[in-house]
Amino acid sequence: VSYDPHSHMRVSSLSANLPGSTSGKPAYSFHVSADGQMQPVPFPSDALLGTGIPRHARQLHTLTHGEVVCAVTISNSTQHVYTGGKGCVKVWDVAQPGTKTPVAQLDCLNRDNYIRSCKLLPDGRSLIVGGEASTLSIWDLAAPTPRIKAELTSSAPACYALAISPDAKVCFSCCSDGNIVVWDLQNQAMVRQFQGHTDGASCIDISNDGARLWTGGLDNTVRCWDLREGRQLQQHDFSSQIFSLGHCPTGDWLAVGMESSTVEILHVSKPDKYQLHLHESCVLSLKFASCGRWFVSTGKDNLLNAWRTPYGASIFQSKESSSVLSCDISTDDQFIVTGSGDKKATVYEVIY
Repeated sequence: VSYDPHSHMRVSSLSANLPGSTSGKPAYSFHVSADGQMQPVPFPSDALLGTGIPRHARQLHTLTHGEVVCAVTISNSTQHVYTGGKGCVKVWDVAQPGTKTPVAQLDCLNRDNYIRSCKLLPDGRSLIVGGEASTLSIWDLAAPTPRIKAELTSSAPACYALAISPDAKVCFSCCSDGNIVVWDLQNQAMVRQFQGHTDGASCIDISNDGARLWTGGLDNTVRCWDLREGRQLQQHDFSSQIFSLGHCPTGDWLAVGMESSTVEILHVSKPDKYQLHLHESCVLSLKFASCGRWFVSTGKDNLLNAWRTPYGASIFQSKESSSVLSCDISTDDQFIVTGSGDKKATVYEVIY
């Protein structure tokens, strides 16, 4: 039985009826003006040829986790990949050639509970893990064998997503009850809750200056929170549940992945936006490259799509053998890792 991480979410089959473009291919990227006018985007000549734009991604390693991989992350040194499945996170050394076996296994949550998010602290010495439990675990990776050094317990039954502040002092967890819990990592204490989402908070990212938090929810909204003042600044309403989002590290763009298969790119202060239609099913995960010039999204349609920021020219596509539930990009923009419903993770080398 294939695992569906969104079985608790509504199912809808929205197929986008798109007007054709002049090139003979159907248009898939649209600019939506403030008054709702949709126009196919004429891509600039450097859309796919600009500096730092990948040409394609080459499959490098298959990591046979053995359970559906709902969460992945890759270390800054790009030596280790962490895959979260049922009840445990497996650690892989991807710097060595040859067949991959895990170098460590971190048993967290109960054996039958899925891990939904794992995030490394910037120094790579700690890993925070959350999922289908009220407790987050913080792992000391610098110990001779990785061990739990702290646990954070909230009142919500599950955590769907995690984010860590740029200064690594604070962790944010998106809870199944809609709350965003703010944890002080030094004192391991809850310091605040952002309340606004009326259904589970599914995804999260922080602006590059660390001042604002963006969250998406199963209540069809994306919200922006002021971290200094602890209040909601913006709310964007959609016609579909939000499953993934990412804030561009170098600009004022927010990419949002929908249950309806659409990716939308919002400008954080202007009303116009882009709408991208290449996925055929729910957009399950999304991540910007550190350079900000491109990002990837993955879907229930087995696709990994790479897009140009912000207007969404398609850079490359990779088709996997099952739903792609999670993704990460290394901080040097050289590697992509994906987690699959096929009980494995895939490491890609980005080719420029």
